[in-house]
Amino acid sequence: MAAEAAGPAVWRRRDGLTDLPGELLELILCCDVLGACQPRGKVWRERFRLRWPSLLKYYSHTDGISWLEEYKARHNAGLEAQRIVASFSKRFFSEHVPCDGFSDIETLGCPSHFFEDELMCILNMEGRKGLTWKYYAKKILYFLRQQNILKNLKEYLQRPTERQSFLEGAVLIDQYCNPLSDICLKSVQAQVDDITDKVRKVLRTKNPRHPSVASKAGEVLVPEVELQRQVLDAMNCVLYEQLKYKGNELDYYNSLNSYIHQVLIRRTGIPISLSVLYLTIARQLGVKLEPVNFPSHFLLRWCQGKEGSTDIFDYTYIDAFGKGKQLTVKECEYLIGHHVTEEFYGVVTSKEVLQRMVGNLLNLGKRESTDQSYQLLRDSLDLYLAMYPDNVQHLMLQARLYFHLGIWPEKCCAAAGLCPEPVPAVFWKVLDILQHIQALDPSQHGAVGYLVQHTLEHIERRKEELGPEVKHRSDEKHKEVCFSIGLIMKHKRYGYNCVIYGWDPACMMGHEWIRNMNVHSLPHGPHQPFYNVLVEDGSCRYAAQENLEYNSEPREIPHPDIGRYFSEFTGLHYLANTELEIRYPEDLELTRATVQKIYSSGKE
Repeated sequence: MAAEAAGPAVWRRRDGLTDLPGELLELILCCDVLGACQPRGKVWRERFRLRWPSLLKYYSHTDGISWLEEYKARHNAGLEAQRIVASFSKRFFSEHVPCDGFSDIETLGCPSHFFEDELMCILNMEGRKGLTWKYYAKKILYFLRQQNILKNLKEYLQRPTERQSFLEGAVLIDQYCNPLSDICLKSVQAQVDDITDKVRKVLRTKNPRHPSVASKAGEVLVPEVELQRQVLDAMNCVLYEQLKYKGNELDYYNSLNSYIHQVLIRRTGIPISLSVLYLTIARQLGVKLEPVNFPSHFLLRWCQGKEGSTDIFDYTYIDAFGKGKQLTVKECEYLIGHHVTEEFYGVVTSKEVLQRMVGNLLNLGKRESTDQSYQLLRDSLDLYLAMYPDNVQHLMLQARLYFHLGIWPEKCCAAAGLCPEPVPAVFWKVLDILQHIQALDPSQHGAVGYLVQHTLEHIERRKEELGPEVKHRSDEKHKEVCFSIGLIMKHKRYGYNCVIYGWDPACMMGHEWIRNMNVHSLPHGPHQPFYNVLVEDGSCRYAAQENLEYNSEPREIPHPDIGRYFSEFTGLHYLANTELEIRYPEDLELTRATVQKIYSSGKE
């Protein structure tokens, strides 16, 4: 608890200048008397570089910069970041961070890259402490980066069509869905350039005089169809024979197939992601391919007749998912098993390509019901509405999703004995969306009214709820509870490892859940303690006491929500953070005593 309260300052490195504590050294170096000496000089620049080396990339030139002021600004940004991270656990412990829970971050009085740098310092802290800080720092960083990517996407969509690179659009989608990954257009483009160079080498061996052999051939289109064919043949040789790229038929509905950086790493994808790669390489080699929004199977088209022809039979259609196979109009219909009208063979814009990519991710988010897929559904809806902000269908889906997310924590907390905070902000967000839908399309009055009514009912119910329930071990009704929060357990039947983060003296789930889970077949049925556990596979489960046993080899549980409940892993058990300890005030000492009893002798 002490480590959590102190924050990341206790782990801050000292930079090696002196043996003084970091905070004291900070105070000395930032005092005005010392700072008066050459604030723009090499000493302060070196101090800045030693302390925050990753920030130097934001300075294109260093002349005239007051490094003392930069140092102070970064230091103050760090304090602000720590303050905000520390406040998040208390504000959002009983619910996932709501969609508008970052309002105080959007009005930061410091450069955003300073703030992000401090969040990264928190995330990179070594050891098993500061888990709650890391959990919320990750949430905040996720939000900040997504906001920045959305700005970049909107700027991209405002450009003229000829300046909208298909590859850049794919990277923006990838970045938004994976904001904590190191994905940048420059790196992705470099990998594509490397493949392009390999194609040039193959071309050079077959036709040394081919115009695409020149390093900047993409600036001029290759005019002759036969020369273009040589490029495409070389591309197929490199992509599908040498590099073994392929369509991912075995795991088609894996979201990784849609992320361009993962396509390059795993060399697998779906038709649209492989088509973006194929089209980009072809254009860099002087062959103009165009995207075709063909139903069920994205294709590219290659003009064999007069440029700009509207006759669909003047084109050959390329299946990047099928190893670059070249198809006729009739073969395209065989590919999907039915006839389509001519409009589906037409070229589409970069915005329409992005729309289809986002639509694929949105459908993946709908397929499953795990926490991770909810995140994918939220991300893909955000992207879709950034492109089409007045799409009523998707606005309604967003309202329903937020409504579900608003009541979802209530279900979890009821089982854990945790009462949600009164009126989560997500409910107000739902009302805002519904108001917007009603203004756009009055015919949605029935569906909007239904959701408004239920949302207001939940708001009133939350207002009437009392504070969180505190569970005391001394209460008679809790006498059968054997285990405590923070203990590493093993499920006797399914064998999974988990950590307890909540308990009830008896099963608190509804009759339908009890029936579906066949709880009555247990010797003690639902009339025994049940435990909320975080499982090593990333799931959250509700397990009967008779199905749990102490883990003889306790180890860390790699669950994404571990920091939401715990501040530290000791090597044998987890320490509850402040908010969880308030609700289970006697469990921490019991957990320590239990661990000492079980593991000090090396046997259960």
